[in-house]
Amino acid sequence: MEIRLGDVVRLRKVHPCGSYEWRVVRLGADIGIKCQKCQHRVLLERAVFVRRVKAFISRGEAAPASGDHPANDFL
Repeated sequence: MEIRLGDVVRLRKVHPCGSYEWRVVRLGADIGIKCQKCQHRVLLERAVFVRRVKAFISRGEAAPASGDHPANDFL
């Protein structure tokens, strides 16, 4: 599953505040997500996040390919 910074996802279970929608705010071994209604932040392991995602509401910007990075112009 391709996960991008800024993705808005719908999770399978409702958050106690009543929202299903979360925004991806951190990528790595753990995925950081933020509730769209109450702004609560949670870190989930990548495997747990992938299991809990039901749908993508909107997609964030695609990361540039490794050859497209401006710093590579000087190498």
